[in-house]
Amino acid sequence: MHDDRDLVEARLKRVLDERIRPAIYPESVPLEISVWHAPGEPVPVAEGLAATPGPIAVGDPWGPPWSTSWFTVTGTVPREWSGKIVEAILDLGFDPGKVGFQCEGLVYRPDGTPVKSLNPRTPWVRIGSPAGGGEEVRLHIEAASNPVILDYHPFLPTQLGDKETAGSDPLYRLGRMELAVFDKTVWELVMDLEVLGELMLELPADSGRRHEILRAINRALDAVDLQDVGGSAAAARAELTGVLSSPAVPSAHRVTAVGHAHIDSAWLWPLRETVRKVARTASNMTALLEDEPDFVFAMSQAQQWAWIKEHRPEVWAKVTKAVAAGRFVPTGGMWVESDTNMPGSEAMARQFVHGKRFFIDEFGVDNEEVWLPDTFGFAAGLPQIIRAAGAKRLLTQKISWSQTNTFPHHTFLWEGIDGSRVFTHFPPVDSYNCSMTGHELAHAARNFKDKGVARHSLAPTGYGDGGGGTTREMVAKAARARDLEGSPQVEWNTPDHFFAAAEAEYPNPPVWVGELYLELHRATLTSQAKTKQGNRRSEALLREAELWAATAAVRAGAEYPYQALDRLWKTVLLHQFHDILPGSSIAWVHREARRTYELVAEELNAIIDGAQRALAGDSAGVTLVFNGAPHARGGVPAGGAAPAATGAGTRAESREGGGYVLADDRLQVEIDGRGLVVSAVDLRSGREAVPQGRPANLLQLHPDFPNKWDAWDVDEFYRNTGADLTDADEVSLNGDAVVVRRSFGDSSVSQRLTLTSGRLEIETEVDWHEREKFLKLAFPLDVRADRYASESQYGHVFRATHTNTSWEAAKFEACNHRFVHLEEPGWGVALVNDSTYGHDVTRDVDETGTTTTLRASLLRAPRFPDPETDQGVHRFRHALVPGATIGDAVREGWFINQPERRVLGGAEVAPLVRVDDDAVVVSAVKLADDGSGDVVVRFHEATGGRAATTLRAGFPVAEVVTTDLLERPTGEPQRPGDAIPVTLRPFELVTLRIKRA
Repeated sequence: MHDDRDLVEARLKRVLDERIRPAIYPESVPLEISVWHAPGEPVPVAEGLAATPGPIAVGDPWGPPWSTSWFTVTGTVPREWSGKIVEAILDLGFDPGKVGFQCEGLVYRPDGTPVKSLNPRTPWVRIGSPAGGGEEVRLHIEAASNPVILDYHPFLPTQLGDKETAGSDPLYRLGRMELAVFDKTVWELVMDLEVLGELMLELPADSGRRHEILRAINRALDAVDLQDVGGSAAAARAELTGVLSSPAVPSAHRVTAVGHAHIDSAWLWPLRETVRKVARTASNMTALLEDEPDFVFAMSQAQQWAWIKEHRPEVWAKVTKAVAAGRFVPTGGMWVESDTNMPGSEAMARQFVHGKRFFIDEFGVDNEEVWLPDTFGFAAGLPQIIRAAGAKRLLTQKISWSQTNTFPHHTFLWEGIDGSRVFTHFPPVDSYNCSMTGHELAHAARNFKDKGVARHSLAPTGYGDGGGGTTREMVAKAARARDLEGSPQVEWNTPDHFFAAAEAEYPNPPVWVGELYLELHRATLTSQAKTKQGNRRSEALLREAELWAATAAVRAGAEYPYQALDRLWKTVLLHQFHDILPGSSIAWVHREARRTYELVAEELNAIIDGAQRALAGDSAGVTLVFNGAPHARGGVPAGGAAPAATGAGTRAESREGGGYVLADDRLQVEIDGRGLVVSAVDLRSGREAVPQGRPANLLQLHPDFPNKWDAWDVDEFYRNTGADLTDADEVSLNGDAVVVRRSFGDSSVSQRLTLTSGRLEIETEVDWHEREKFLKLAFPLDVRADRYASESQYGHVFRATHTNTSWEAAKFEACNHRFVHLEEPGWGVALVNDSTYGHDVTRDVDETGTTTTLRASLLRAPRFPDPETDQGVHRFRHALVPGATIGDAVREGWFINQPERRVLGGAEVAPLVRVDDDAVVVSAVKLADDGSGDVVVRFHEATGGRAATTLRAGFPVAEVVTTDLLERPTGEPQRPGDAIPVTLRPFELVTLRIKRA
């Protein structure tokens, strides 16, 4: 028989679309509809249920952007439907092609019990199974008129991303609102045909199995009476029984399906809407669990669970019941699915502390897996943090989005900067919204790169972002693929079960060392500068607040603000979500984030001020300098306070040929008449840092119009054109500072250059009004280096300065925290910053030698999804440190991020703890979260070498124990007194819990 697959495919599509699917609901009657439009923001459920609705009809418009409408539908089940399955079809005006990006609803019974959500692929509510006939139906729908912002092609600027600019025109028209008979036999026939039709398309043309399925489909379609689908559906199904019952081959790929609904904690909607999206999805999934005994659903992000508990107690009751049954599974163990490149060391640790603790406290669940399907790449310090939190596994999907290089494994061990390893899986289905289609399953099997040594993968299954999660159709398809010839074998199970099985079958997987760099979405390291600054400064303030509050509690008997710090940490952690901190959300999200960071700073500064006043004692006219950094500076110990000292002066004078010279006892800098740095001599070595003819402190402006994801992407071709901003409106000397002013396009910039203790500090203020442009700050350096170091969590990662391979070339924009460091043997240069992350490093060689150019990324101006991205005034601080070792880079990075504070007082403040090796960085000093009063100290080796030091406590010590990040003991208690010996491997992270005597 010739292969007439195309003919059968066309026949199957038409019969399904025009006859069989419409026959799923063969009878229907209209429902009565009324509506109450809530004024302003969403109202509590009780208020919505109690409101008095007005008239509305099918086809009527409703829903200005971001508004909420409460629909009431009423009707009576016809008595002749007795014994039949009856459902309500409630179409709010859905577009099935935009699942999760449009209007949504949550259905309530009159008593306030949530039923399920309404989404484009799940617009139904079960009324009776079977119905008795004559039932009175009354349902309430909390409907959200969320605008469609993402249409993918093209990415057009829109004002819909903020309620303040979105307008008031209704977005939707009410669709079908009916009671209908649900013909389960017809629905099962649809599932049979879809599964077999999709499988047939994936099988080889010469496959006997494909022809077997093709013939069976033809026979089934022949058996369908197109004028009586319901009456002939059983006969049609009978024709498919044989091909559906043929078992999979023993070597078939195995897929663990995990019910999933990836919900971005903010993105194309504000945080308040995510609260409702989570409640809708959780309601949908608890309802599906009741109907489908094999189904298992997993949900990550403890913040989202906490939102349900706080805002939707009626949904929480259903969720906790399902969790107790082991089928609604907490997973991931993080507060949110955060970005992992930009969060600082402690913040990354606290994502696990707060996430895991929530699941432990609420459910007794201590997850061993980390669930980050959509995060934009993974920093090399993350494996150590995962292990220190008591986890050992990682799942992600996003690396499959890389545009240049295909990652060589799907299951492997990922090794971080300290040598820690985590068992990692990339689902080969290449989706975190799998819908169980035949194509997806076949792709997972074909794509799996570890064939021959493993045959097991995971498929996160369900619509996310308000799409309602897993559907009954997906469950039905998985059931048919459980043991089906030609298909991978599918079973529902938990992430933990999958990982245990995968580890058992693959005991010696390959090892990948270093960061998991995503070759896409690189511009997220720069977009929305004020969100990034708010994060960095909040991290620094949280560290200081814990340090000084703990010191004041121990030294002065002050009250430690446990609850406030817990709440503030969670607020900052929430805003590290992978579409907030990366700058890829709508204007509303970032407008609120800026205000939130202001409030966080205000509250944390109040905590710090109160603690420092308690420590400083009565004013004796002495100005005390409080040093919150982990290194001594200016005569002040780390974590302590001492009277202010007079620093060494800076010499400032005119430069021959124009410009100025700044010098102290360590550094001499020449700034020419254009305001550019043309010389920076390290006076200790006599070494010049700036190559001749290649000035530093050079602002460069590039066009920035990526091929697709505006706020997310910068494509390498942006470098092809650009302008050096060398024209100055003013270059002047103000005291010991050089002031430079420039204007370009519709924008202006002013800079203040000063010298402090051997570093050139550059304060840059930009009044930014460009569109689709990229602003860089360049430092050409006379350093020959094949690699450079950039700070990551609890250490640093090395990247190449060359482009020998496509892997190196793809990293043309990368992330750093507080410093970037370049070094030849014996001499190096660091650039430190107070709030930027994106950067690039390139190298050029000519007859004069090698120039390595380091550029900090300052600002972008994408127009989607926020058309006003970064417009306005921004301030940045950078410092160039010639002659810096890696240890100097670490220290100077801390100094610029933890500035000194000055308080009038009468006494010095001794540090609560101190170490005698600058390579050992104390990242946290706090009181234990359990309220015991124990002091918790976290520290790490920061230079990449071995360290042996003594940690000295400034209080009587009863005992010391090593702990995990959650402050749970991992070793035996010791009683070393107040001098605690410590040895550390390169980049090793240690947490000590110290009980006071």
